[in-house]
Formats: sequence, structure tokens, C-alpha cells
Amino acid sequence: MGSYIPTTEADRREMLALTGKESIDELFAAIPEKTRLKELRLPRGMAELETVRAVSALAGENRVFPVVFRGAGAYRHYIPATVKRISANESFITAYTPYQAEISQGLLQSIFEYQTMICELTGMDVSNASVYDGASAAAEAVNMCRDRGRTTVYVSASAHPQVIETIRTYAWAYGMPLTVIPLAGDGRTDLALLAEKMKADKNAACFYLQNPNFFGLIEDAPKAAAIVHEANSLLIEGVNPISLGVLESPGACGADIAVGEGQPLGLPLAFGGPYLGFMACKKALMRKLPGRIVGETVDAAGERAFVLTLQAREQHIRREKASSNLCSNEAHCALTAAVYLAVMGEQGFAEAGRQCHAKAVYAARRISAIGGFPLVFNGEFFNEFVTGCPNVETTLDLLERHGILGGYPLPDKRILWCVTELHTRQEIDILVSILERLETMGGTK
Repeated sequence: MGSYIPTTEADRREMLALTGKESIDELFAAIPEKTRLKELRLPRGMAELETVRAVSALAGENRVFPVVFRGAGAYRHYIPATVKRISANESFITAYTPYQAEISQGLLQSIFEYQTMICELTGMDVSNASVYDGASAAAEAVNMCRDRGRTTVYVSASAHPQVIETIRTYAWAYGMPLTVIPLAGDGRTDLALLAEKMKADKNAACFYLQNPNFFGLIEDAPKAAAIVHEANSLLIEGVNPISLGVLESPGACGADIAVGEGQPLGLPLAFGGPYLGFMACKKALMRKLPGRIVGETVDAAGERAFVLTLQAREQHIRREKASSNLCSNEAHCALTAAVYLAVMGEQGFAEAGRQCHAKAVYAARRISAIGGFPLVFNGEFFNEFVTGCPNVETTLDLLERHGILGGYPLPDKRILWCVTELHTRQEIDILVSILERLETMGGTK
């Protein structure tokens, strides 16, 4: 076969002229130099058996810990066997985004059920068919708020750092000024400063609040909502979905848009994905919601049927009217999340949340009783908490030697610990005994 050349040199010159650029390097100038690929060096081709051996050797370098006390955005939860069995059905795995969607009633129904459950979970009126991940969901939500002559974005410093950076990237692309509201002394958002800033800013579009925040603490979402709404702005609340088994929903707290990472809903820790970004909002913002929305109707025979109700994407409407260029959704991940929620049920889901919280409280009490590991913040938390640590690297190395992945290292000699319903009391006690041994040996100095 001959080489596939997508564009000719003349094509490239014409495209550069239309963009007002002199060269490809000028076109890509916004991309940091260190991230650009200068030369594509491909190894020689390999036979199938060689490839299997090479990939197996690479996979063998991965280390899977039997006990994990790390979260920071990706969480290890119990996944019932039924979830894996149903979601592995070949009719689900082989399904792709249909271009004559109404023909694929099964796929549309699975998305409709997912949307319904996300609305019930978040207390919102409408959900889309999911997006790539939680960070892009937060950034897309910011984009929903940029009309009405308002463009300034406010983000809490207590949000996940990667989410903040993703929002920053989107805001830069849309020409939206971004202001980060710092933490108060208790590790939560400085709402007094937020009120001061938003009151003085007639251009405020929205405020993004993560709750529980990156440090595991419960934010005062109702107070934040009151501040934001008084400024005629919108509140976006980012949530860990498992926490909604025990905490008030974003809708009940006054949020206008709810977003989050759906990985805890039946998706395993898979070396980074694929994961699932969920988005839901109040009815007033429905037409701003990016991606697809599946609705329910009846067919010519009066039978229940499903249709693509709203599609605010450039493939279906004039590009300049599209709210996003989002062209795909994490359909299989969304299906898995829906199956997980259905299998767990209301009581099972709430029990998972209760166990996460109760076991985290026990772990925090035991760990903070060890010298050198005080709780950094004393506020209410869900299933993550921060402690001091005299020597983070030594501590985490020792835990790894015992088959335990310790908490997430933070600056200033701190560790963010995570506990879920999968942890046993024995595992927590073993963790504590190792930390106590380290203290006795003087290894934390």
C-alpha cells in the first residue's frame, strides 16, 4: 500500500494563509515548546509473538497494591460482580454513537436511564449523556455561564488542582478572566472574600466550588449559593458522587449546575481511565448543556420510545450556535455507572457512603494520635483528610514495602489520606502500627 498523505503542501499553504500564519511553527506557538514532538521515532515492526512479549513485559512493570489509602480524585470502591457482567454484554460493548440514533432504542434507553439517575443523585432537572471526565465537565460548565454579558470566572483554591488548570485552559480559550479564591485558615473556601469580590464585580459569570473539596472537607455550599446568587451569578458545584449517599445534593444546596467525576460509580482504577464526566443542571440552563440529551416519547403505535431531544453540538446545528464542540460521550462508562447505581439501590448506595465516612473518621482518629501526624484541618470531612508528616518520602516508602499505597503527598510535609468502604478495620490498624513503628524508630525525623 502507498503512503496516506492527508494534505498536500499546497493545501497546507492555503490553510496557513486563511489563519493568517506564516508557518506551522507559528500556528502551534500556543503549545508549550517542551510538550511538542520534534521527531517521531518509531521502532522496527515486530511479529505478533514479539509484540505480546514486549507488551506483557511493560505490563509487568506495573505494581498493583492490595491496600490503597490514596484518593485525590480516583477512588477504589467495591464493584458488584453483576455490574461487570451486565456491562460486558457484547451488545453494549460494540455499540457506537449512532448517526440514526432513534434506530438504536437500546442504546438510547441506557443513556436515558443514566441521565435519570444522575438527576436523582444531584437534585437537578436535566443531565446530558456524559462527557470525557470530571475536569472537562467542570470546564464545560464554566462555558455554559459565559453569556448574559458576564465573563469572569471564580474558582475555589480548594478544588482539585487538575480541575483548576483545566478550567483555566478553557477560560483562556474563551477569553474569560479567572480569579482563584484562596483558602481560609480552616482549609475551606474564604467565602467572605468571595462575597467581597463578587459584590464588586458586575461581570461575574460563575463560581466553581468542589464539595467535598480536594482536602476532603465539607464546604458550606448553601452559603456559597446565597453569595453567588446575590451577585446575579451561577454556582457550579463539583461533587464526589459517592458522598451524595450521605450529603445534601447540589440541587438542595442551591447549585445551578452539578458536575463531577463518575469513576467511583462502578469504574475500577484503570491507570487513568477511561473515566466519566457527569453534568446536570436546572431547567433554565437546559439549552446551554453541551453534548446530547436523550428524551422519552411515544412512537406511532403509542409505545414508549426514546429520541435525541437536544443536541447542542456543531454536528447538528450551525457551528456558531453550538455551545460546545463536544462530539462524543463516554457511553459505555455511563452505562456502567447506571448499572452500578441500579444494582446498589438507594439503601446500598447510602450504606457505601456511610461506611466511607465512618471508616475515615476512625482512621483519622488513630493516625492523628501518632506523634508527628496531627490533623491539619479540624473541620467536617467525608472520606479524605490531611495530616502532617515529618518525612513524607520515608513514610510512603515504608508503607510500599508492606504492600500499602499510602496517601497522596502534599507540599509542606502533609499527606492526604483516603478511606473507602473497601477498607477493613484490620487494614487501618496495620497502617497505624507501621506508622507507630516508624515513630518509635525515629524514621520520621
